[in-house]
Amino acid sequence: MAEKKRYHIWTIGCQMNVADSNHVAAHLDRLGYEPVERPEEADVIVLNTCVVRQSAEDKVLGKLGSLKPLKQHHPDKVIALMGCFVGVKPNPKLKERFPWVDVFMPPSEPAPLIHHLTGDQVNAEVREQEAHALETRWRLQDELSVTQSVRHLAAHGETPVTAFVPVVYGCSFACTFCIIPYRRGKERSRPLEDVVAEVQDLVAQGVREVTLLGQIVDRYGYDWGGRPDLADLLYAIHDIEGLWRIRFLTSHPNFLSDRILDAVAELPKVMPHIEVPIQAGDDEVLARMRRGYTVTDYYRLVDKIRQRIPDAAIHTDIIVGFPGETEEQFMGTYRVLEELRLDKAHLARYSPRPGTVSARFMKDDVPEEEKRRRHRLLEALQERILREKNQALVGERVQILVEGRRKGKWEGRTPQNKLVFVEHPADLRGRLIEVEIVWAGPYSLQGRFVRDVSPGLEPIPPQPMPLPLTPTPVTP
Repeated sequence: MAEKKRYHIWTIGCQMNVADSNHVAAHLDRLGYEPVERPEEADVIVLNTCVVRQSAEDKVLGKLGSLKPLKQHHPDKVIALMGCFVGVKPNPKLKERFPWVDVFMPPSEPAPLIHHLTGDQVNAEVREQEAHALETRWRLQDELSVTQSVRHLAAHGETPVTAFVPVVYGCSFACTFCIIPYRRGKERSRPLEDVVAEVQDLVAQGVREVTLLGQIVDRYGYDWGGRPDLADLLYAIHDIEGLWRIRFLTSHPNFLSDRILDAVAELPKVMPHIEVPIQAGDDEVLARMRRGYTVTDYYRLVDKIRQRIPDAAIHTDIIVGFPGETEEQFMGTYRVLEELRLDKAHLARYSPRPGTVSARFMKDDVPEEEKRRRHRLLEALQERILREKNQALVGERVQILVEGRRKGKWEGRTPQNKLVFVEHPADLRGRLIEVEIVWAGPYSLQGRFVRDVSPGLEPIPPQPMPLPLTPTPVTP
């Protein structure tokens, strides 16, 4: 019997890239390939790339360089490059620069690799039609409606407890620092019925939680007139039996509507977890970023969220060292974090991205060491705030969905997306459990098992003796 072929997928970047990699894996599974952990063991190697930050692009270049000698020694191996490093338009210079790469794939588009692998097995006429459609999508910045085949995540190994489901591809709201519109194309929403069908299929395989993804997920449906919108989609998915939790990200202050907030407040399965970036705490910097709101607008939005959803966790994104950012303007960002006491801040140092407005027309005039200093100040502030907020949970009981094991313990997340570790001798994976918080650090919590509350499942009995506490520290 012929030996099965194998594939390895390396993924860097956002949750959308994780979803895209799952999509590619599903296609390779259907072709009879099996996943392996090491690229050296694979017949097909896929690099799913990110260029949102220079650090991510540097990692991609390093990974590409490491595969060059592997390809030279094993020319039969297929190397495919996918994602934002490739972009939505074909770039012949990439082939010149990386001749050891066999296939170049736009974000969310596995077709070039599948056609390369199947060769004559694919009907030539169908392949020509699909190739023409793909070229048309590149030429039109991906304006055609997008359909996506349902993934079969359980083809090999255990089905994940949580899964990412893209609902909006691309972005048409071009912030001056952001490369996404140039690399992922124009904004386009998936039909509601397609998303619902995919979630139903994932749940049938054992997925308990889905996260709906979009660069600006709140703009779901905007490209076809606004209805159905994200709120309608949340209501539709909420009715799926066997689905326990729903999340969505990332939001934008201008599009996080009252209808969406009402859906979060009213639907038990939608978690009180809102990711809505401010990016900077100064109006002049926000205007140069072309964000479309003021600091006061953001304060009002946070107040609205907290009034409508009192237990909501609010996460944000912040860029330090944007062109022209003065010390005073940076301290405005510091004050925003200090006063709003948000539940998490994803911090990044500005790096110019080729082709963006800021790279073309703004001088990157904040020294790198100053960017690092500002970054460290915000990190220290965030750590203090998170430690204080998490300490208030000690003694409280919360529910977590257990996703798996790490460092010898079960790990899961609260409705507010706080990471909790639990020690228990039984298999808790895929279970919804109630725990008592007994230890809190800034980035994780330790819980003691209280009871199993998994809907429709035979409950796991409580352990007769509590295990000794051994906190598991986690860094950001």
